[in-house]
Amino acid sequence: MTDEERLLREKYNEVETSEFFTDCVRLKNGEPLAYVIGWVPFLDCRIYLDSHPLIPRPETEFWVEDALAVIQQKEKAKVLDLFAGSGAIGVAVLKHAPHAHVDFGEIDPAHIPTIQKNIDTWSTYEVDHARARVIETDVWSNIKDSYDFILTNPPYIAKELRGRVQNSVLLHEPHTALFADDNGFHFIEETIAEAKAHLSPAGVLWIEHEPEQAERLRSMGTEAGFTVQNKSDQYGVLRYSVLSIVA
Repeated sequence: MTDEERLLREKYNEVETSEFFTDCVRLKNGEPLAYVIGWVPFLDCRIYLDSHPLIPRPETEFWVEDALAVIQQKEKAKVLDLFAGSGAIGVAVLKHAPHAHVDFGEIDPAHIPTIQKNIDTWSTYEVDHARARVIETDVWSNIKDSYDFILTNPPYIAKELRGRVQNSVLLHEPHTALFADDNGFHFIEETIAEAKAHLSPAGVLWIEHEPEQAERLRSMGTEAGFTVQNKSDQYGVLRYSVLSIVA
């Protein structure tokens, strides 16, 4: 199915209106389909992209589903979605772990209404609104609580490797959600350095990263007092790591 066919089906219910043809021009100019449609599916949730946050990827969906299998086993889990962006990760937890409370931490105030909209969309039908809180924060600056699970997809692409990123991504998605200094490790290091102070005694940190970063992340996490498992995504690529506090 072409992008135009998906657009016609998902946004216009198979009716070719003048707005549809205007949106086709947007696609032709390289704007991502998800932004043109206005939302993207993520673990059975409709995630709106009103503020044009980073578009959630299937690779992220894969490891969040892996994390959910663990979260669902804990009664009254407290979860932090750090670098929340659209809030896709936290909303998926709210939907699939009905016992969990989720805080959403995001630095860009432009994305706060989008996160809240995505929470509200599910709270209307399935989610107790009191189970969610949105916090504007520069990494840990306004995070005061302790969590059983921290799930995060920080900016991790090295600025020197921007050539590997598709032009449509470079032109339309937020660079602040994609790129980081220190070969992509700036926010990974900040996250790991203080994560232990925001985790319960048996807490776990799930973090997405580039495959080339797995070894350095393992070393960094071990030095910070975690046991570290580097894990592959559905494509066989080392895409995320699970950091557990050493007992």
